Amino acid sequence: MRLPPRWFRRLVIAPTVVLLGFLVLSTLPLWLLVALALVSMVPRRMRVPRVLWMFIFYLLWDAAALVSLFVLWVASGFGWRIRTPAFQRAHYALTGYFLRVLFRQARWVLRLRIRGVGDGTDTDFFGDPMAPGRPLVVACRHAGPGDSFILIHTLINRAHRDTRIVLKDALQWDPAIDVLLNRLPSRFIAPSPFTRGGGPRPEGVREQVGQLAAGLDGNDAFVIFPEGGNFTPDRRRKRIARLHEGGSPGLARRADGMRNVMAPQPGGLFAALDAAPDADVVFVGHTGLDRMVTVADVWRELPMDKEIVMHGWHVPAGRVPRGREERERWLYDWFETIDAWVDENRPK
Repeated sequence: MRLPPRWFRRLVIAPTVVLLGFLVLSTLPLWLLVALALVSMVPRRMRVPRVLWMFIFYLLWDAAALVSLFVLWVASGFGWRIRTPAFQRAHYALTGYFLRVLFRQARWVLRLRIRGVGDGTDTDFFGDPMAPGRPLVVACRHAGPGDSFILIHTLINRAHRDTRIVLKDALQWDPAIDVLLNRLPSRFIAPSPFTRGGGPRPEGVREQVGQLAAGLDGNDAFVIFPEGGNFTPDRRRKRIARLHEGGSPGLARRADGMRNVMAPQPGGLFAALDAAPDADVVFVGHTGLDRMVTVADVWRELPMDKEIVMHGWHVPAGRVPRGREERERWLYDWFETIDAWVDENRPK
């Protein structure tokens, strides 16, 4: 579905969500009675009341975030100082707070836990190399619902990083994400067809990504998902076919050997590396959401009762290749590493 223009999202969608939030809050006792009735009627794992509660909570969460963002807008002089360092810090603090609240609910309602591991102890992922002190480019596997939320929550609230992120433009349908991330350093990218070579279409997209990555400081983490979308078996097969059609049989063979990730699209990541040559790179893999590809899969897995395990691999800036072909081989090497790690660590 085509994204509506910004004026419509700001003047129609956002106020509608706030109004719905107030209506739900004012009738919350009624919704609780409905949830209790559903528990007695549909006792199995309480899927229906869990989904209903998370829907209600997310609506209230979105509405509260929008009200808070409106207060910040007014305090900034009706947007006049919204891009100043002080108000950028306020928006990052607000982001961290609302993500903490969201994941507290996820732990309670869905029994969702998050654990980060590195090459040594279980705290490596959140300490060194993720700790502030040097700019980072974070390239993450993309699989399962909400993995981008989990990564940003981890970076802001546990690694204490300011994030810059590349996202799909469809996420702007969520008014809180739309307003918040259009005030912070981010780029919403419209889905686009691939070139016949299997790479991303766009010079324009690479330019946008490069502009976003320029000027990273020691507190910043630039976040990108090189696969370009959530992993599905069908997308994986199409990506391999495009590599064959584009005259890249060697990359196609390597992509065919990776069962848990899709062939990475190098353009955006390489543009970020060119714009931030002093940045270290952290590759991130995760397991726990792999089986949730379709809506039916998500329904079957509720309540999730899952531990999301995230693994980070640190590459110092001096070890990042500079040439295009060398970088491409290096990127595929790392995605093969992520693929093998997912095989070994996927929940049985």
